[in-house]
Amino acid sequence: MSRYDLAAKIATLDPQADAIQICHLLAGYEFPWDITRALELALLRTFCIPSVAALLDRTGEFHHHTQKRYDDTGIIVSELFKWGYEDPRGQAFLQRMNAIHQHFPIRNDDYLYVLSTFIYEPIRWCNRFGWRALSPVETHGIFHFWQAVGRQMGIKHIPDDYAEFEAYNQAYEQTHFHYTPANQRVADATRAMMVNWFPLPLRGMVNFGIPALLDPALLTALGWQAAPTVISRIATTALQQRSRLLRQLPPREVADFFVDQTIHSYPNGFDIADIGPPTMLDALNQKGRPNSN
Repeated sequence: MSRYDLAAKIATLDPQADAIQICHLLAGYEFPWDITRALELALLRTFCIPSVAALLDRTGEFHHHTQKRYDDTGIIVSELFKWGYEDPRGQAFLQRMNAIHQHFPIRNDDYLYVLSTFIYEPIRWCNRFGWRALSPVETHGIFHFWQAVGRQMGIKHIPDDYAEFEAYNQAYEQTHFHYTPANQRVADATRAMMVNWFPLPLRGMVNFGIPALLDPALLTALGWQAAPTVISRIATTALQQRSRLLRQLPPREVADFFVDQTIHSYPNGFDIADIGPPTMLDALNQKGRPNSN
């Protein structure tokens, strides 16, 4: 295979009819690391919406079970990318997510915004730091994938147009991004979790560098200080150098989905019945334990 064979294959697909296949190839083969990082950024952006942060702060999941909450979200998203929302396994995880969400009073507008971050943050990240830019087929495939997921979540008023939904994403941030202590508490807990992924000698440097790629509006809404300009330049340059290096490497032939890796909260593997807030697991599983991973 040549480096661009998968890109050429995706170019022959239909963005709407083949959205599942497009996202499978992007998340598992073309940009697995980049999409995971972009979705982490999307997570931080949702904390900038006070109504979202207040709910997360009130449940305590990002304070008491930060890693599990992160991992459960990553697992659900990864299972959807790996299997699609039409496959029985993908459907099971989508239904699990819906069952969890039903326990909380989440506004439709907040659902819409969070959904939009899952579309546009990976696109923006890959176009900025990926080893190649995404094509219109790929960007619209991502749009149609999450549009279909959103409809199965019962989200109302999802735009039918790519540009219209992106405009909604940008307008929602301009209107709703502002600082609250809850924003910062949830974000600080997540930042501490990310820092703890690294060996002890590196944690101070990682903590210092986390804001390096974040925009001023996000930093203000989280109550975080910007990284020094030199640190931001180093981080940007390092990611751009990484993209140039990846262009020279052979294409990935073995998938690298998030669920294919060792997951912090589930080092021995997971069952779909493990997914969800610990205090809700009995209620979520009362209808019977689903099939194992």
